[in-house]
Amino acid sequence: MAIAQQFEYLKPRRMSEAVRIVSRYGSRAQLLAGGTDLIGLIAEDALKPDYVIDIKGISGLDKVELKTGVLHIGALVTFSDLKNSSVLARKFPVIGEMAGWVASVGIRNRATMVGNICSAVPCCDSGPILLVYDAAVHVAGPARKRMIPVSTWFVGPRKTALKRGEIVTGLDLFLPKKRHAGCFVKLKRYEGGDLAQASVAILALEGNSYRIAFGAVAPRPVRAPKIEALLEGKALSDPLMREAVRLLPEEIAPITDIRATREYRAHMAGVMLKRGLEAAVSRLKGNGPEYGVSVI
Repeated sequence: MAIAQQFEYLKPRRMSEAVRIVSRYGSRAQLLAGGTDLIGLIAEDALKPDYVIDIKGISGLDKVELKTGVLHIGALVTFSDLKNSSVLARKFPVIGEMAGWVASVGIRNRATMVGNICSAVPCCDSGPILLVYDAAVHVAGPARKRMIPVSTWFVGPRKTALKRGEIVTGLDLFLPKKRHAGCFVKLKRYEGGDLAQASVAILALEGNSYRIAFGAVAPRPVRAPKIEALLEGKALSDPLMREAVRLLPEEIAPITDIRATREYRAHMAGVMLKRGLEAAVSRLKGNGPEYGVSVI
């Protein structure tokens, strides 16, 4: 993969320095963390930055910490870090399940969850997971630090709520107070490192509450509030799940592209919803498939 584009490489040691650089150069500067998206885009001439700002030298961005029910994931935490985290295995196993479906081992060793949501492609694997955990995005900017609810983070394809000069420093995910289990289902064209044709993240909480979010079937990752409301307080049954599937056209808006047709995505979203719900509820009861085992 040859890179013909010339740019100035900068490696700040402090976040304040990185923010100053990004504030000064705006879209002429691109951040480098894992680089799995950035390098490909530069090589394809889809991006032509004048400055590449490597943030890997900034300390404190590589931590996964759980404190008082809040899971913090730093901007440099890779998908391999998530997959191998003992904290996640105990408290957030569905995040490790999602991480295990991301691309290949080589990509997972470099790619970061923060970078994944900053790319903001509709099929990003992290989006649905962060939505069902009501996550917040930590941002450092020239004027102040702020937190952006992930529900307002995705503005459209490759567009986020990030403002000029702002850098994402990490994510907060909130451990539900109720006992819960989850399932992440990803549809791909082949075994290996393919992007999602469709995906769904599901949390089943004690008391028959459910959180559901989809990826790759709308201009951005989306929650499914109408389906959640339908299922609220009810034990799963075949008639109930058929009713939930009938609500899908009100929650998602798939398109036809090189990876799948609109009709195939819509059909498979229903299949994935049903199987994901069944797996999440079974896991909550202690007798479901192991995390990381595909249900499609």
